[in-house]
Amino acid sequence: MKIIKYLGIGLLVFGAIFATLYFIKTNSKPLVEYEVQSPEIQSIEKKTVVTGTVIPEDEVEIKPQISGIIEKLFVEEGDLVTNGDLLAKVKVVPNEQALNTAKGRLSNTLILLKNAEVEFNRNQSLFDKEIISKRDFDNAKLTYDQAKQNVENARTDLQIIKMGSAGGSTTANTNIRATVAGTILEIPIKEGDQVIESNTFNAGTTIATVADLNKMIFEGKVDEAEVAKLTVGMPLKVSLGAIQDKEFDAQLKFIAPKGNEEQGTVQFKIEGDVYLDNSIFIRAGYSANASLVLEKKDSIMGISEALLQFDKITNDPYVEVKNDKEIFERKNIKLGISDGINVEVISGLSIEDKIKVWNKTEPIKIGEEEETENK
Repeated sequence: MKIIKYLGIGLLVFGAIFATLYFIKTNSKPLVEYEVQSPEIQSIEKKTVVTGTVIPEDEVEIKPQISGIIEKLFVEEGDLVTNGDLLAKVKVVPNEQALNTAKGRLSNTLILLKNAEVEFNRNQSLFDKEIISKRDFDNAKLTYDQAKQNVENARTDLQIIKMGSAGGSTTANTNIRATVAGTILEIPIKEGDQVIESNTFNAGTTIATVADLNKMIFEGKVDEAEVAKLTVGMPLKVSLGAIQDKEFDAQLKFIAPKGNEEQGTVQFKIEGDVYLDNSIFIRAGYSANASLVLEKKDSIMGISEALLQFDKITNDPYVEVKNDKEIFERKNIKLGISDGINVEVISGLSIEDKIKVWNKTEPIKIGEEEETENK
């Protein structure tokens, strides 16, 4: 019986020890070993990205010098043209009121010419008989010559109204030609459309828009908070939505002196010359992003922004640095420029400091997983 008794006591003691050890194991938390990083000497660029489009540097609108109807188009959108190429023919449709006025003026000048001719002949006879002076004869001749010129002018005006040109043509056509070399970007009219001449009081109808696609610019807008950091001549990197994995060099050439308010913010227009790759055809109007370096510093001490922590009250930045006792202590720091990944440290750290990587995601340990489930 004593043996059984002692055996039972031993089993109880062993069970108590096992339960105690199991409790300690399951309720103890493993120590977290944090990784550390040291500051590095590096270069940091602060950039901004501007959204815009790539367009031709110059677009020329071809307009007629006389009103009429488009009789024939000789080009299509996308065609290459040179200066002087025939684009279209306009058939002139005379304005009835202007036509009647011109006819009436011609009739009046013919009557005046006839009278001037009679007067000239009479004065010619009198001058030959030495009845009138040479001055009176010269005045009569001048009036006669002016009357003849007025008739010619009236005939020319009538011809222009009827035919579209002083030269005259039974088909009554005027030729519309390209004034610059380039690519036809747009033809907003079609055969049979009526067009209006360009003059001081009317912009006129656009026959075609021509541009040189070998000279392209980036056009975009920047916020007022960044425009003061831009200077003409700054380099740009332009990427196009239609062309993947390709950047084009560019140079800022224009910053608008006046901004426009859009959606509550003031925006300033900018333009930059784009240096094209001849192996790639760029179409006018491609959407584009331009990257501009607002500020750059070389050989500065920087750290990853992921290492930063911020005071809950003052919002001042700080990091935790491992000391000689292998304990992390707080160090307040002063920051400089940032590129969104790395940030300049102006003061508060040395290059040898070991900074706590405090927000790195780690796998959950088994003990922690069980504790989380119990909660």
